[in-house]
Amino acid sequence: MLCQLSINNFAIVRFLELDFKVGMTSITGETGAGKSIAIDALGLCLGNRIDANSVRPGATKAEVSARFVLDDVPLAKRWLEDNDLEMEDDCILRRTISAEGRSRAYINGNPVPVAQLKSLGQLLVGIHGQHAHHAMLKSEHQLTLLDAYANHKMLLDGVSKSYQRTKDIEHNLQQLEQAQHERLARKQLLQYQVEELNEFNLAENEFTEIEQEHKRLANGSELIERCQQTLSLLNDNDDGNVGSLLYQSISIAEGLVDVDPQLSSISDMLNQALIQVQESTSEIESYVSNIELDPQHFEYLDTRLSQAMQLARKHHVSPQTLSAHHLALKTELADLSGDETKLDEIRMQLEQSKAAYAKHALKLSQSRARYAKELNKLVTQSIHELNMPKGQFIIDVAYQAEHISVNGSDKIEFLVTTNPGQPLQPIVKVASGGELSRIGLGIQVITAKKVSTPTLIFDEVDVGISGPTAAVVGKMLRSLGESTQVFCVTHLPQVAGNGHQHMYVNKFNKGGQTETLMTPLSKEQRVNELARLLGGDSITENTLANAKELLH
Repeated sequence: MLCQLSINNFAIVRFLELDFKVGMTSITGETGAGKSIAIDALGLCLGNRIDANSVRPGATKAEVSARFVLDDVPLAKRWLEDNDLEMEDDCILRRTISAEGRSRAYINGNPVPVAQLKSLGQLLVGIHGQHAHHAMLKSEHQLTLLDAYANHKMLLDGVSKSYQRTKDIEHNLQQLEQAQHERLARKQLLQYQVEELNEFNLAENEFTEIEQEHKRLANGSELIERCQQTLSLLNDNDDGNVGSLLYQSISIAEGLVDVDPQLSSISDMLNQALIQVQESTSEIESYVSNIELDPQHFEYLDTRLSQAMQLARKHHVSPQTLSAHHLALKTELADLSGDETKLDEIRMQLEQSKAAYAKHALKLSQSRARYAKELNKLVTQSIHELNMPKGQFIIDVAYQAEHISVNGSDKIEFLVTTNPGQPLQPIVKVASGGELSRIGLGIQVITAKKVSTPTLIFDEVDVGISGPTAAVVGKMLRSLGESTQVFCVTHLPQVAGNGHQHMYVNKFNKGGQTETLMTPLSKEQRVNELARLLGGDSITENTLANAKELLH
């Protein structure tokens, strides 16, 4: 429960330190005094968004801290343990806001993201605002109210997890089917490309070979002419050739060896040179004899060379690597076998997941229908007590198997009739503003008894209610306060008188600045405050007597 709230320089509050007790605490004050100021400040500790008026004018920062006793709140204790934020004694939530709008959050002295304040705050405090009954007109909020009353968290978690798994599998299947579509398009392209390259069938290193042969044939006549010139110089020229000159040189050198044996190496080298010339001559003669100036073969080579270069440009590779590219495409085509096995497995998983979801959703729907009947009786009884004696309240739970959502497959609708003889109709079409307030308040009080939140705040939820009905509301909230800490901001004396304790909010001017204070009232002070609520500024003996009767 909330045991202490400290507020510094927040809005029109300079400083407040409030200690709270168990039971129901009534909060009253004059119009415009800021009765909800403490609730707004507490909201900051619970992770609510800040606004431009959070910091008191003239102050550099605002600071709010809330102390909670968690003796009977195991979920909050577990949350703190899971997030390594355990406390030694009480749990302290703190929030600071600078005048520039920067915010910092702390749990038990540890800096945390604001989202963690909100996450923990939901386990500690439940706030019911004066416009909550308007939210009740929306189908999704009606579903939330029913689930809060049923408190079937495990069933909700089962549906949520099953729904998420189904969505994940659907997403995976969609990606695989898209990839399969892309693979099919790629396969069709590869089949065309491979067939084209298969038809051309360029062998490894063939392009280099035909390129060289094409160049040789293109220059065949010049090659023959140059080779004949070389042969003439080496051996065939009668006027003098390399071979005959070498013979003469060898003859002279061998004669010199007889005179000086040291010249024998020169004779050997000249003999070797003659051998090289003779072998070169033989090679050139063989080469010339094998040159065939075949125009048809040249045309074939020219055509194949052109086709290879054209295909290489088409495939954005060099002609030298066209054969390797052809092999790579054939390998990729073989890998794209169009195997549907994995897709079939995913489709089967999806069907199984949908079946599991339907099973969870049906169990949840059955639980909702069971608790709806229970809630129907309680709300109908409550609105009878709230001056609607002929009213009837029904929750219609319609299971729609084709509807798949994270919250299940149910369509929830609150139906009501407020006058005898009228059929049940959706609450949005039937209830007036005052009736809606009473029905909404009844549901809030009933559902609040079922939730594990240790502190509940009702912020002017009794708007539109007066007279005997207000007294019933007060008794409802007091009864709720017997088991749960309840704060009720109200303007009704019949409600305020039911509080186990009472706090008064007062706004005043000090030094040219507005301030707000919240102070606990003694029994005598409570009587005077209830008399003020009953009679306004004119407090008489009768109003005081009436106030004493209202005080519990």
